[in-house]
Amino acid sequence: MDIVSPQNSRVKEWAQLLEKKHRTRQHKYIIEGIHLVQEALRAQADLECIVYDGEQGVPTELAGLEGPLQLEWISVSPAVIAKCTDTMTPQPVFAIVRKGREPLESLLSEERGLVVVLDGVQDPGNVGTIIRSADAAGAAGVVLGAGSADVYNPKTIRSTMGSLFHLPIVEGQLESMLPEAKAAGVKLVSTSLQAEYSCYSYDFTQSVWLVIGNEGKGISESTARLVDDAITIPMQGQAESLNAAMAATILMFEAMRQRMV
Repeated sequence: MDIVSPQNSRVKEWAQLLEKKHRTRQHKYIIEGIHLVQEALRAQADLECIVYDGEQGVPTELAGLEGPLQLEWISVSPAVIAKCTDTMTPQPVFAIVRKGREPLESLLSEERGLVVVLDGVQDPGNVGTIIRSADAAGAAGVVLGAGSADVYNPKTIRSTMGSLFHLPIVEGQLESMLPEAKAAGVKLVSTSLQAEYSCYSYDFTQSVWLVIGNEGKGISESTARLVDDAITIPMQGQAESLNAAMAATILMFEAMRQRMV
């Protein structure tokens, strides 16, 4: 199939996916660039179609990668690519992905699971980086509470570098999900500058959910009431605190180190 006009009805639907309300309504999202489309194909994500610049042809990096049987490959004009992407210099390919629904049980069923919980982390770059670090550290998954940046925001997706497709990401209300986790034997842990535990003396070999709060205000009061333990990341320099993604990464890699011993 070839589509040349940016006014085509299907192109208009794709372009709408750059906005959250339309991603929610269509239950789909858009991914841009060769690397992300490669990762989606390798992870067997639920792809609806792959759209490529007809003047350049299908990128060689995607040749030989198999998607779902019904996957469409659609050739379009550069004007269509430009309309459907939000980067200054669009890459010659994007894909439309159907959203999945990960149940909370997929995280609770993992023995000694390490999970990262985001409570109002609003920066898309931070959310994407935390998902990428969770993937790298072997975490069981990521929980996104209300008030966090949309995981399907194009900037968040780019920041995950494809890790979005490698581990479960559960969205929902922390007020209901965290008590359920505690009832299943999970320890809820957050960071605090006044904490008595150092992250390097804390036992991360048990089932632990790391709660990362808002960049400026930290975790919410309702979440704080549910937390079992507070830990601190020791610092020797003059910095007052760490970026949310950096702090989460340090804690996850300490947990990974302990679990590898």
